[in-house]
Amino acid sequence: MARPLSEDELLRLIDALAPGEWQSGEALAAEAGVTRAALAKRVAHLREWGLQVEAEAGRGYRLAQPLQRLDAARIRAALPASAQQRLRSVEVLARTDSTNQRLLEADAAADPQALFAELQTAGRGRRGREWRSPFGANLYLSLGWSFPAWPPQLSALSLAVGVACARALRKAGLRQVMLKWPNDLRVGDDKLGGILIEQRGEAGGVCRVVVGIGINVSMSAEQAGVLGQPWTSLQAALAFPANSTQSPFAPSESRSDSYRGASANPDRNALAAGLLTELIAALTEFEAAGFASFLPDWSTLDATANQPVRIEGGGEPLQGIARGVDTQGALIVEAQGRRHHVHAGEVSLRFGGSA
Repeated sequence: MARPLSEDELLRLIDALAPGEWQSGEALAAEAGVTRAALAKRVAHLREWGLQVEAEAGRGYRLAQPLQRLDAARIRAALPASAQQRLRSVEVLARTDSTNQRLLEADAAADPQALFAELQTAGRGRRGREWRSPFGANLYLSLGWSFPAWPPQLSALSLAVGVACARALRKAGLRQVMLKWPNDLRVGDDKLGGILIEQRGEAGGVCRVVVGIGINVSMSAEQAGVLGQPWTSLQAALAFPANSTQSPFAPSESRSDSYRGASANPDRNALAAGLLTELIAALTEFEAAGFASFLPDWSTLDATANQPVRIEGGGEPLQGIARGVDTQGALIVEAQGRRHHVHAGEVSLRFGGSA
């Protein structure tokens, strides 16, 4: 019976292919101490992880684009001293079901704790939707945080986290990032990332939250598969002008590595550190003062402001004009001469389109 492949063996092969240049199959097999047939099985396993491994007779194997693995020590070292002092742990897993699930099951006494993963087998978004999580293509981060008391504006936390993510992305060069209520990071009409906050605790006592964030960094259309809405990646968004009307990845498109070389791969470790820095600062600020200080930035970043919207999922559909958010994070929708404060639901900016 064949011995199961270890994670370390697969990671060593990934590291050998990481530069994105052709590597001799014979040399890779010799370095690993296996036959060419055994190497081919390892390559097949990497493809199951969502990696795009190209093969060509006479040239060997290569990744469709270079890959930079996350490194917990590098991420922590890049944090400012205040964040390093506040954060108790940073961990990177090669593979897990869901970073949120892992931290929900972790000891709250270790908070604040950050967990990244290269691959999620059961990543999820709001309302149980699947979050596509191929190996090394994006950022998958969860941050466990315990508030000493239940924040009075907890319903607005996802909006404050969205502002923190936008701040980090703008510092990384993505000036056109916007926020769509309640938890989407957008570039134009395309989704760049999402936020999922799960909480534990009872009103009046200690409140523990796990803040989950997924950001598309360099995912290709093949890795994404068929998604139900237009999307983009940080790499593609940086390569396209801010006023471009073309969506790099529409739901029905199937482009392989069309953008290979269009712009350098974003530094995932630097981005991870920048994101974590802004999150720790934002949660500390939210713990002390609530949502009020985030409201001006949210208003500037609001992709729905003064736009026709349709809200579904919170009872009868509501159609009107979005007029910002209130101090509790509810979306204000003006309809038929009244202002409705919407606390839950799915927002569509194009009626009949995806939420």
